[in-house]
Amino acid sequence: MAMVSSAKPFYSTTQTPTPIANRLPSPTLSSRTAPRFAHGLSAAAAAAAIRASPSARRLRALARPVRASQQQPRRRPEYVPNRIDDPNYVRIFDTTLRDGEQSPGATMTSAEKLVVARQLARLGVDIIEAGFPASSPDDLDAVRSIAIEVGNTPAGEDGHVPVICGLSRCNKKDIDAAWEAVRHARRPRIHTFIATSEIHMQHKLRKTPEQVVAIAREMVAYARSLGCPDVEFSPEDAGRSNREFLYHILEEVIKAGATTLNIPDTVGYTLPYEFGNLIADIKANTPGIENAIISTHCQNDLGLATANTLAGARAGARQLEVTINGIGERAGNASLEEVVMAIKCRGELLDGLYTGINSQHITLTSKMVQEHSGLHVQPHKAIVGANAFAHESGIHQDGMLKYKGTYEIISPDDIGLTRANEFGIVLGKLSGRHAVRSKLVELGYEISDKEFEDFFKRYKEVAEKKKRVTDEDIEALLSDEIFQPKVIWSLSDIQATCGTLGLSTATVKLIGPDGEEKIACSVGTGPVDAAYKAVDQIIQIPTVLREYGMTSVTEGIDAIATTRVVVTGDVSNNSKHALTGHSFNRSFSGSGASMDVVVSSVRAYLSALNKMCSFAGAVKASSEVPQSTRVQSRE
Repeated sequence: MAMVSSAKPFYSTTQTPTPIANRLPSPTLSSRTAPRFAHGLSAAAAAAAIRASPSARRLRALARPVRASQQQPRRRPEYVPNRIDDPNYVRIFDTTLRDGEQSPGATMTSAEKLVVARQLARLGVDIIEAGFPASSPDDLDAVRSIAIEVGNTPAGEDGHVPVICGLSRCNKKDIDAAWEAVRHARRPRIHTFIATSEIHMQHKLRKTPEQVVAIAREMVAYARSLGCPDVEFSPEDAGRSNREFLYHILEEVIKAGATTLNIPDTVGYTLPYEFGNLIADIKANTPGIENAIISTHCQNDLGLATANTLAGARAGARQLEVTINGIGERAGNASLEEVVMAIKCRGELLDGLYTGINSQHITLTSKMVQEHSGLHVQPHKAIVGANAFAHESGIHQDGMLKYKGTYEIISPDDIGLTRANEFGIVLGKLSGRHAVRSKLVELGYEISDKEFEDFFKRYKEVAEKKKRVTDEDIEALLSDEIFQPKVIWSLSDIQATCGTLGLSTATVKLIGPDGEEKIACSVGTGPVDAAYKAVDQIIQIPTVLREYGMTSVTEGIDAIATTRVVVTGDVSNNSKHALTGHSFNRSFSGSGASMDVVVSSVRAYLSALNKMCSFAGAVKASSEVPQSTRVQSRE
């Protein structure tokens, strides 16, 4: 391993802020006070010119609030890796399946990733970072499956096909794995990175700046030599990197063939004006920058990820890296729904920027990611939280009843959200298939006939016990029945007893992968503990329960209970962390819903165990495939 050079670096370690050269013209210049300009414009003409300036349009937008639903959609420009023909178009790069999945407990199976990727394509994201193929054989297979299906299938009304991207560190083994995974897509991309901040180069990489530049240049060129026409490069921890060094390394990777330059605020350290200046400085001082797209990737450690992303876009970045619900490492990433709706709602103040996102798919995508990742958003989460469009204050309610625009800058319809009281259909035990299916359509869900029949059976069980089945009940049941991992073990029956007069006991009957019924009994500190121990006796996989939580979907004693658990097991030592390269033990989340709290708890536990079993099976299958057949000859 190379030691840290004792020689001084070729750049200065002191940062000098770059002054803003272009000040906005005064928007208050009137025709009476405006002077006559040297080139002959009259005062009135000069004032008219100023009124037409971008700064004046932004100020007029402040006095003319417009709901996002009134914005007209614009056509997505044709995709070219290193340029965008419309300077106002911003590409949305979604990394939910890569960075988002690095959240503890957010592990998804290959099948779940494929389902989420299909929905991201319908949402209209430009680039899907499908994973880190070198991290495990299962991740490589998942990215390959997404590239084959989602990366070749038109989605949406405009027939858009997203770019499929795979992450890699700056080494040939990682890049080979990424290319093997994404090369099957119509538009493949390799995303490679190396740290550039002094603290990372010295303490993590233990390499000199010159060595880092040489590695970055060589690996970008290697990725292009494989036949990949679209290569993204990220200088990790760019927010704390020296400016002059950044300009130099970015210049070198552009020469080597990089088409997108991603500027990550890896530790969420910068402030919005600071990050905006960073993007502007890179755009102004990097030779060859006109031959590449500038991108942002902002972490949320200080709660500024969305603000920093928007500041970067206004400063010239034309690709924004985000995740659904803002999930990701530590405090998470910039939230796709927040960034997209801010641009849609305040586009005029952002110099007319727009995206290709179909925002009416936001709500469904958010719920899907919540269920598959097991990471539920807080009620007050912007855009997709349960309270985002709730109004309890009397003053607010009065304004809403008179005109919704008084307290809503975004219409719920913009994100595909429907209010329960805006439709006449009230579901109960007498509701038939047509009424139930119509309600699902109203809520934005499209499921197959088989999925509907499975759901309808569960619906009838609940409707027999409740007078009225609410939209929240419908969504809880749908999540429990449809948004679940591949069924390996399923619950047939459970009986539990508990109280103060004796030990809690539980008898559980499960149906195994071969269709055989297996029964076990156990005692525990309570009915849930006893039931979990009985399940463990049947499945016999070493498991540690890390998290357990239960919530009520609606009010009332007959409410449906939803349970979420997180478990770990010794099945994933082949996985490597994208940034550190260290092996780690994956955790798996599961959710369940039932009017019986014990049944809900067991369903959630089985959901997590099924996910773990699916992952373990994929790892085992991949390890049994010879390397020569796993990495095929390049096309």
